[in-house]
Amino acid sequence: MNTDEKMTGDLFEVDKRLSLKPVVDLNAYLRSAFGDGPCSCIRCTASQGDEAGYEFQHTFSFDGKPSQRRFASTAGSDVLQALKKAWLSYTKAELPSSGLLTLDTVKEFVEPQLHKRLAPLFLASGLVKDVDGELHLQPQTAA
Repeated sequence: MNTDEKMTGDLFEVDKRLSLKPVVDLNAYLRSAFGDGPCSCIRCTASQGDEAGYEFQHTFSFDGKPSQRRFASTAGSDVLQALKKAWLSYTKAELPSSGLLTLDTVKEFVEPQLHKRLAPLFLASGLVKDVDGELHLQPQTAA
């Protein structure tokens, strides 16, 4: 096979790990983690959307449109469970329980249009903490 044939063949190669159920489930989870419009919880309504003093962000902007985090399904433990399953399935290794989270690795098995949701969801759920511009996994406590 010459170089041109190899390059053309690579264009049509699809990583079969991307079709594994936990990876597909994580992508579906990311699509459903946010609802349309700004947050309308009692705190946001009372403060007229001023999130000053909030530990975690409620309203986000994706593609210039406001979105709200779906609290009922995006607790840190829920996000961690979905990420751990996809990480293990894709990388064949356990997700570290603490320390630096390599977002580039996560992006390998997340659909490109969902990349912009990763850090906001991970931060807002308390799964990670931003330490000098790097995302560090936080210990999760049982609710």
